[in-house]
Amino acid sequence: QVRVAESGGGLVQPGGSLRLSCAVSGANFKIATMKWFRQAPGKEREWVATITADGSTDFEDSVKGRFTASRDWARSTGHLYMNSLKPDDTAVYYCNILDRFWGQGTQVTVSS
Repeated sequence: QVRVAESGGGLVQPGGSLRLSCAVSGANFKIATMKWFRQAPGKEREWVATITADGSTDFEDSVKGRFTASRDWARSTGHLYMNSLKPDDTAVYYCNILDRFWGQGTQVTVSS
């Protein structure tokens, strides 16, 4: 059984930083592409970032230069580093594995 669990969300002031984590079990993490999505209130879920099995990354235009991503193969965990956060980044952030398995999401709120 594949399990995906996000953590690390919270309340942060504009300009602040957060690190989200995505722990994966039950899947071959070494070959799995990991994607991050977010869903703001009243909006559709949107893609934010991708990190492939070899560590290559891609980001949605609005977060390029502010967000980075990494993988910890030893712990089957991925991370999304979010810097220079803006109120528009407020959303529930989701991790996706193999374009199929989703976590429950973690809330990120950017507000003063």
